[in-house]
Amino acid sequence: MANRIILNEQSFHGAGARKELPEILRVRAFKKAFICSDKATFDVGVTKKVTDVLDEASFAYEVYTNIVPNPPIENVLSGVEAFKASGADCIVAVGGGSSIDTAKAIGIIITNPEFADVRSLEGVAPTKNPCVPIIALPTTAGTAAEVTINYVITDREKKRKFVCVDPHDIPVVAIIDSELMSTMPKGLTAATGMDALTHAIEGYTTKGAWEMTDMFHLKAIEIIARSLRKAVANDPSGREDMALGQYVAGMGFSNVGLGIVHSMAHALGAVYNTPHGVANAILLPTVMEYNAEATGERYREIARAMGVKGVDNMSQEEYRKAAVDAVKALSADVGIPADLKEIVKEEDLDFLAQSAMDDACRPGNPKDPTKEDIIALYKSLL
Repeated sequence: MANRIILNEQSFHGAGARKELPEILRVRAFKKAFICSDKATFDVGVTKKVTDVLDEASFAYEVYTNIVPNPPIENVLSGVEAFKASGADCIVAVGGGSSIDTAKAIGIIITNPEFADVRSLEGVAPTKNPCVPIIALPTTAGTAAEVTINYVITDREKKRKFVCVDPHDIPVVAIIDSELMSTMPKGLTAATGMDALTHAIEGYTTKGAWEMTDMFHLKAIEIIARSLRKAVANDPSGREDMALGQYVAGMGFSNVGLGIVHSMAHALGAVYNTPHGVANAILLPTVMEYNAEATGERYREIARAMGVKGVDNMSQEEYRKAAVDAVKALSADVGIPADLKEIVKEEDLDFLAQSAMDDACRPGNPKDPTKEDIIALYKSLL
């Protein structure tokens, strides 16, 4: 069996990297950009930092902002119609995972109209054509949607989020500009940063992990562990580090999958609209404890990457606990709640657990859970 790696054709990194956008568009002979940006990002003026660059270069564009957190099917459908009416020949996605995920779904449907029913894209859909070319500029340091082959859409009618995995959806270019992240409030910085850490830890321990992705994930854990606290304090060096760390994590997990932290978090987002990063951060230490017996010596390397000293002199039990404790400490330091008491209703546990079992991330978990296991994990945090 061959291991596959899929990455962007190009990526640009560093403060002010957005200034490369007009030349990228011109070199690729694009004529008009369809700007996909959620309303919140637009309203606080972050999208303008990108459109100003296009204005200076006299490059044509149209802005689409009908995007909300945990983007629903309706955002995708209205976006498809808006793209068709715009006359654009490329998509510029500006925002966090919601904006970039919506852009991916729009782009896929435009070039694969037989998948106009958004639900038909769930899982690994057999699309035939690459999506409309996407240039992605993330404004949060967490989802790494700009370098992944995944996107997540919410089905409000069925109260579930579904994961779509498609090599045809990866943005052709990613522009990771930490200046676009500087206005993120502390809570969002913390949540998206813990999402990135979850990507790195789940990617490192998933069943599909291998040497190349291990390299990405361990480096990402190291970068995030040293920089998230500074990023939450709005230290520019912390912002720059987190912009890189979350991208490196995305290079890995996109190619090997995740686990039940994400499966359980998707269920919380669908039912309660819980911010994805917050859900991941609350669940991660508990699921790490559950998975520990199936991870061999990997928690030793997680602990080391988290900055724990003396791991080589620890027993297996000690370094596993040290890894979990380091994650708990980071989560607490950046202000993430420690439990689900203010989020989950006990009467919803069966539905939540079944949604998690049905989720596309669940098979990658290092330990195969039962529905009862997942109910017990949720209950332990109530």
